[in-house]
Amino acid sequence: MTTPPKPGDAVARAADVAAAIDALSDIDLVRLKTLARLWSRGLPGGLGWSDILHEAIARVLDGSRPWPPGVPILAFLSGVMRSICNDHWRRARSEQRLLVSRDDPDQRSWPSEEADDVPDPERVMAAAQMLANVYRLFEADPLALKIIAGMADGLPASEIRKVHAMSELDYDTTRRRMRRTLLRHQRSWSK
Repeated sequence: MTTPPKPGDAVARAADVAAAIDALSDIDLVRLKTLARLWSRGLPGGLGWSDILHEAIARVLDGSRPWPPGVPILAFLSGVMRSICNDHWRRARSEQRLLVSRDDPDQRSWPSEEADDVPDPERVMAAAQMLANVYRLFEADPLALKIIAGMADGLPASEIRKVHAMSELDYDTTRRRMRRTLLRHQRSWSK
């Protein structure tokens, strides 16, 4: 894994970013591809995972998304991809509301900012199905189910460990096992 800029730097220089991206291993590239597929699933407008990945790399290289110190390049690129996807979803919802408001003459006000907080029903359904798949996948693993339940409740790792009297080693080991299992099964779910 490549190293982030030094803590004294405000952000990485373009040459450092290019070198870090060029130094990504094949495993890192597979991880980025998997993350791009995850973030871009069901994106409107015909955008695919490769579009999102390439856009993220372009934004980091051109400096519009500066790479901050202390953040691994893999994690940073994942966050940029997630941000790009969220922007596309937000834009699609906004366009849909504008189309609806133009069709309805009684609706004279612009959409409120609160409407952005309303989840898209298709995304909610896809998330519920994915969560059901995850629960089925780990039904024989009580530690994994405890971690999943804690994450679903929005608890940080420390709280999940505390609530379930789980050691840090047990938590980390279970999370790695979960990650490997999810990556193995992700391909069949995306079809």
